[in-house]
Amino acid sequence: MGKYILKRVLQFIPVFIGVTIILFAMKAIVPGDPISMITGGRSVPEQTRLQLEVENNLIYGNDKGQPIYDENGDTIPVPLHEQYFRYMNDLLHGDLGTSYSKKRPVTDIFAEKYPYTVKLAACAICLEAVMGIGAGLISAVKRYSFWDILVTLVTSVLVAVPAFWLGMILQLIFGIWLKDLTHGAVALPISGAGGPNSPYQDWMHYILPSFTLAAVSTAYTARIMRSQLLDVLNQDYIRTAKAKGLSRRSIIIHHALKNALIPVVTYIGIDFGAMMAGAILTETVFNWPGVGSEIYKAISARDWPLVMGGVTIIVVVVMVVNLIVDISYAFLDPRIRLGSSKNEG
Repeated sequence: MGKYILKRVLQFIPVFIGVTIILFAMKAIVPGDPISMITGGRSVPEQTRLQLEVENNLIYGNDKGQPIYDENGDTIPVPLHEQYFRYMNDLLHGDLGTSYSKKRPVTDIFAEKYPYTVKLAACAICLEAVMGIGAGLISAVKRYSFWDILVTLVTSVLVAVPAFWLGMILQLIFGIWLKDLTHGAVALPISGAGGPNSPYQDWMHYILPSFTLAAVSTAYTARIMRSQLLDVLNQDYIRTAKAKGLSRRSIIIHHALKNALIPVVTYIGIDFGAMMAGAILTETVFNWPGVGSEIYKAISARDWPLVMGGVTIIVVVVMVVNLIVDISYAFLDPRIRLGSSKNEG
């Protein structure tokens, strides 16, 4: 197990480096003057502009932050590869830079935003796991029944519905129509994450965004669960268990379910990593103060330190979640030997 974990961690290194190179290349390729973004497009004195270029590693400067000039009296630009190495050095020391628009350290900004995304993702993944696995289990056990047809119909609709459209429909029904129908007695919040100025309890703000975020994934989870369980129920060892006289319930719970859950856990784990990365559409529709909406605003404003810092954090989170999913296989299926030679490839 230890060798397997070490191998997976070492595999993170080239992925992480590759992502940072792509991000840094995008920053260099996309048109726009970073100093103008920092200053908000306002004109500034030439000396101030040069100091900002030194601070942002665009030109060489001395220990006092003053630009260094060549023999012709021109500033000396820092090569892109050296800018990248400086960026990586800061990154390894936990410095993600300073936001152009907010004039604050990127780490401080995401330290405030990430808890909201984590709590929303946790609520959504719980809904996905409970409803998706439950619906798929019922659909497989009661194959071709009314419940099977209902699950198939609902999941087909959910897969086809865009997340932003579903979110707006839920806002309209539970936040506006229901409020008008009950004269304000019953309604759900449709924006924000609560707080002292909200008329609703904080936990109520998670209901609609969680359902919106989990909807499509729940449909896929139910479909995967149904197909996998039906496949497992046709295996020889299940027929042997039936021949021994075990009850259908015992066969499903003690023999079929664990093997059928392996692909489901894989999907849920990867999906949880994606949710932890921030659901841009859902967070934007519900004005959720999370990572996704913050990155969306940063992209719109071309706030590159915020974009690069956010994506870097997302990459690390997704890789860690994927590692946890891989390790969980051993607990679901003892036949999987994470450290064996046949799984080394």
